[in-house]
Amino acid sequence: MSGIQTEWAEFHRYVERRDVIFYYVGYFSQSIIAAMADAVKLRAEYAGAMGQTRRKLFSSFVEMAQNIVHYSSDLHEKEGRATEPSMRHGAVFISLTDGVYYLHCANPVDSEMADKLRPKLERLRSLTIDEIKAEYKEMLRAETPPDSKGAGLGFLTVARDASAPLDFEFSVPDADGASTFYLRATI
Repeated sequence: MSGIQTEWAEFHRYVERRDVIFYYVGYFSQSIIAAMADAVKLRAEYAGAMGQTRRKLFSSFVEMAQNIVHYSSDLHEKEGRATEPSMRHGAVFISLTDGVYYLHCANPVDSEMADKLRPKLERLRSLTIDEIKAEYKEMLRAETPPDSKGAGLGFLTVARDASAPLDFEFSVPDADGASTFYLRATI
């Protein structure tokens, strides 16, 4: 077996051991998210996820991917093409271990965004599922927060669908102040 074939086989064995059912690292845009969402639906069905679990995986995946598009500090824009939507860098993967699905995402964020996300997520971790559902309903009726690029429902949606509190971390900032934001939801 050649070097490339050996590397591929090692990676494939690693993915099987970790029960990775979906993985993507690269630039995200709305059209890329739509294509990945279709793949996630099919992979969740193939992995045997029941209807409600598939719905939760799908909606949480879309919210995590949207957060990358809205908040990743690694922005890629084509020069001279201001009319084309920008793309932002990040990664998502879904794994299955002992019947439990884990959705992971990671993307770079600047220090200002990290400072905004940390208290929101810490507060969200402290809420009960009933409090999360009540806040979700309240946010549906409220106006969009001025610093939000969506309706402010992303993390609430993921927390509502999760079977455990969301896990998150920020890496130590780089020289330019950017950190990597890691988020994990258990479904």
